[in-house]
Amino acid sequence: MTMADFEYISLTTKPSAKICFRFHDPISEEKPVLIVFLNGLGLPQEAWSPTITRLKELRQSCRMPAILTYDRYGQGLTIDRDPNDAGAVDPTKAHDAVAVIQDLRQLIVQVASARMGITDISHLSLVFVANSIGCALGRLFAQEYPGLVAALLLLDSYIANTDFVSAYPDPDAPGFDPSTLPRGVTPENLHTTREGMRRLFHPDGGKRPFVVVIGHDFDVFAAETTRMGATEAVTNAYLNPYWHKYNEGLAHITDPDRSRGPIQAPNAGHFIQRDNPDLVAHELDTLLRKLS
Repeated sequence: MTMADFEYISLTTKPSAKICFRFHDPISEEKPVLIVFLNGLGLPQEAWSPTITRLKELRQSCRMPAILTYDRYGQGLTIDRDPNDAGAVDPTKAHDAVAVIQDLRQLIVQVASARMGITDISHLSLVFVANSIGCALGRLFAQEYPGLVAALLLLDSYIANTDFVSAYPDPDAPGFDPSTLPRGVTPENLHTTREGMRRLFHPDGGKRPFVVVIGHDFDVFAAETTRMGATEAVTNAYLNPYWHKYNEGLAHITDPDRSRGPIQAPNAGHFIQRDNPDLVAHELDTLLRKLS
């Protein structure tokens, strides 16, 4: 697809701003399914293009559902900010996750009506493919609007019910014993890593769905975290096992027969859709077959 394939829409609930989106029409789809790709913070909707291309290749001989990608307010090609942020004391913190999923629901309502002829989205099976904080948004949507989400494909989910800083021991805590640290990890490493995580992630401010949980490649991710001041040894000793344990918990948010994972994505860091789109497409294709 080209730049010309992007469209802009104003939500009826926020008519003064436009959201950039792409819609792929379904092909021979009898049962209405809409795949919605949910961005994290780091990559815009365009990052899903390789996955979508591969998915279409995999499904040449079967039905292809409708697909929706979009950039949230202030992200990617959606230049407009959330209108409700205007006039706030701190416009960067005026809207919350609930507002984001309300916008998402409204976007789905309008796109489904205009492009699929569906005026009641309860007649639509939603499949969310999400990365990072997009996973938390997808889960919140499923919680707030029960029965609408048929499947969740979660890629390296943001750890939404805890904080990243406490994944690492506090070298300033009473009773801290540096002799207990793994080889290659120093108290100074912990100071630097905890502060980097604090700045990045904690700045001041019907039926259960099918769920597939995919996590990053430990070694690739450990190398990525060196850009935040962590050493690979620190990441491998603390954050990787901590995150994997979280992913194990995610795999239990649905019924056992509807769960898969956690799977590790080979050669993929945090942005799995960028580093291993083939895996994402294959897992999504498998999910769609379960829904058909």
